[in-house]
Amino acid sequence: MTSSLIELRVLEGPNLYFPRAAIKLTLDVSVLAAASDATAQRFATRIGLKNARPGSPESGFRQRFALRAVGRLVRAVAQEGGTSRLAVRVRPTSDQHQIVVAYPWAHRERAQEMGRAIGDVLDSLLSTDIEAAVGAAAERVAAAEPGEGPHTVTPRIPVVAVTGTNGKTTTSRMIAHIARTDGRLVGWSNTDGIYIDGELVEAGDYSGPSGAGRILAHPQVELAVTETARGGILLKGIGLTRNDVSVVTNVSADHLGQQGIDTVDQLAEVKAVVPRITRRSGWAVLNGDDPRVYDMRNAIKAKPWVFSRDPDSPAIRETLNVGGRATTVIDGWVSVLTTKSDPDPLIELVDVPMTLAGLSRFNVENSLAAVSAALAIGVPRDVVVEGLRTFLPDAEHNPGRMNFFTLGETSVVMDLAHNEAGLEALVEIMNGVRRPGARLLLGLGVVGDRQDDLIEKLGEIAARDSDVVAIGHKERYLRGRTVEELETLMRAGAERVGVTGVPAYPTEVACLAALVGQALPGDVVGLMCHAERQECYDWIEEHGGVADSAESLATKVRAAAG
Repeated sequence: MTSSLIELRVLEGPNLYFPRAAIKLTLDVSVLAAASDATAQRFATRIGLKNARPGSPESGFRQRFALRAVGRLVRAVAQEGGTSRLAVRVRPTSDQHQIVVAYPWAHRERAQEMGRAIGDVLDSLLSTDIEAAVGAAAERVAAAEPGEGPHTVTPRIPVVAVTGTNGKTTTSRMIAHIARTDGRLVGWSNTDGIYIDGELVEAGDYSGPSGAGRILAHPQVELAVTETARGGILLKGIGLTRNDVSVVTNVSADHLGQQGIDTVDQLAEVKAVVPRITRRSGWAVLNGDDPRVYDMRNAIKAKPWVFSRDPDSPAIRETLNVGGRATTVIDGWVSVLTTKSDPDPLIELVDVPMTLAGLSRFNVENSLAAVSAALAIGVPRDVVVEGLRTFLPDAEHNPGRMNFFTLGETSVVMDLAHNEAGLEALVEIMNGVRRPGARLLLGLGVVGDRQDDLIEKLGEIAARDSDVVAIGHKERYLRGRTVEELETLMRAGAERVGVTGVPAYPTEVACLAALVGQALPGDVVGLMCHAERQECYDWIEEHGGVADSAESLATKVRAAAG
């Protein structure tokens, strides 16, 4: 018989279920779902649900009974094992026979033993002695070695935690740059690695708890800026007990179908863990233009600080009414609003290189978020302005995100653009530097751990919004897929808008070279670059390309506008 315990995961810090370390069990309740009425009733009575109505086997009523009963089972085993009170969260999944159970823990070994014991009780439901199985599980828990406590770190320095679907890396880099402009020694972690005072000390994806822990362990760091991704929250929990300022950039479809997250609303719930642990005296910086993000204000202890491109946004009005703050754009100026005060204009958008003279909607939002966080953590106003002026969309300040180059008479734009919103933002930027009559040539690529419909949608957007499209594979990121499978999905999306025969290249560099080779004077080449960023930089340099300065980029934007 298959074990009822599918997975036992130790979450070391705040997580989707609790603001502290927790055990997460994924359980197969098929045995309980299929058990006879008599067996289900005996089980209910043993765990203290004497008036339960389990419903018929495999019915919707039985499924709901299983959720209630397993939660009660965990409490019963804990209580009989010596724990007087235990909080328990139980959730269904997309599989009606699988559920998730979570409970906080203080002693690692005993908490894990209880998870294993719960699985064994469910396995024994078809036996004749259900009552004894529950008692035996409690005895196992009571006899288990306690084990060590959680490794959650209580920060000794201020922490700015950034999360969201798109823009979190750019925003965290901007915040770190502004704080360094203030003379602070900043450590920050993101999907590229761990940085101490601007130097990369360890490459890799450190958007989880290990990155934050490494930064906080450094004795000289004065401010930590942590990028906090969905995967780290779900798989390990957040490594910190709290943060001083949190930022949520946005929530959109990405990584759905993984770790039990199947909808955007569920994804928003995961991201909300970050502002939920912001200290009461701190600030939660929320995107007022994203309803799911703005709704997080209802779950925070911290003070709300919203950002919005619309100065008349209801989110701004409501936030100011409760004593919060807001950052917005008024007459082309980045401006800060406080209750019963006139707006404070900080800097014109045309003087913020990351916004491309206000052209990049996403980077306008990222800039507003970074301004809010920097001011919230105590960076002086004039330093924030200087930081915005000097943070550039280039390979030095923001590698892999909206990097612009000039190659002969062709413009090249490289960006991660790993989901629908990211690709639409890339196309928006390409159009912003395209001269009248010029073409867009787009290098399309995906990672393998996305749902089929998302991959097809990326193919559809790329074919619909560009004049020439080609596929550049990311062999390091196939993640269980084949290149043929990914090609089929991307081409299916392109065919929905009438584009057939999309060519494919084995690498991002090969795709870039092919598109540049087809480009005519004034054309814009865009590349969804993930796997071979440095190799693409090198190829551009070898072929005479140069990174665009803020001035040359502004010139392109003006030329595109006629």
